[in-house]
Amino acid sequence: MSLTLLYRGKNVRFSMQLTKLHWLSAVCAFALLSGLIVHLIASNKWQPNGEQYRVVSHVTYTPTMIKDQKITALTIKLAELQSQVLRLNALGDRLADDANIPANEFNFSQLPVSGGPSSDTLPVNNKTLEQLFVEIEHFENKINYEEKQLQMLESLTFGHHIQNNAYLSGRPITKGWLSSYYGVRKDPFNGKPTLHKGVDFAGKENTAIIATAGGVVTWAGKRYGYGQLIEINHGDGLATRYGHNKNILVSVGEVVNKGQEIARMGSTGRSTGPHVHYEILRNNKQIDPIKFVYRKGK
Repeated sequence: MSLTLLYRGKNVRFSMQLTKLHWLSAVCAFALLSGLIVHLIASNKWQPNGEQYRVVSHVTYTPTMIKDQKITALTIKLAELQSQVLRLNALGDRLADDANIPANEFNFSQLPVSGGPSSDTLPVNNKTLEQLFVEIEHFENKINYEEKQLQMLESLTFGHHIQNNAYLSGRPITKGWLSSYYGVRKDPFNGKPTLHKGVDFAGKENTAIIATAGGVVTWAGKRYGYGQLIEINHGDGLATRYGHNKNILVSVGEVVNKGQEIARMGSTGRSTGPHVHYEILRNNKQIDPIKFVYRKGK
């Protein structure tokens, strides 16, 4: 039996005749190759996941090794707490100086008064896990104590700050012009009469937006209609809003000063061009800001 193969391409033409001997040779070669592959797989010599490819680690952790690891971890934690105490000391001293508080009232280098039953301690060069736990607990107590001191100083400093800077007056821009007043106006998008609950100050993009009084930032991000919005609480029920900003330069919880740059003018949200939409709220209700805009500062 013979088989003739004929190929005719565009520019190539050839023929090949396969005899019975050729067929038998091809079948034998295929059978040998298949047998070799089956043998390799069955003998696990051709499997990358076979036992000879696996690296098995047999490590036995002794009680001493486990104890040393715990001591190392606790020592690192103790060092972190010590660094935190140093940072708290520096912050406390600075706040005390800013608030003009006598040094003997807030002495951050002196431990708080404490007491309790005595206990035997081991030499420093022979620390145990129990001793490290005691030292860590000591530093945690000290941190908690100093944190309470700092909270008191922060409240005192914040109170002084608000008292001196919370007077609401002036424009929320450094350059620009008043482009829209508070009250009913024609909506710039649908043309219908709409209550405009603030005043607009127009200007060039990236113009500085400033806080009109000192206070605490309660919103700094996107809000529907306002685009990128900042809201500041000034105490006594007063708050201000600054809308359509391009960039926000403050974050929620930050204490800002009167006249501090808080954003850059943009046209985000429901806006027709670069401007700041400025609102004043009294007890969470918008009021006409114009009398505060022209109000003389203290």
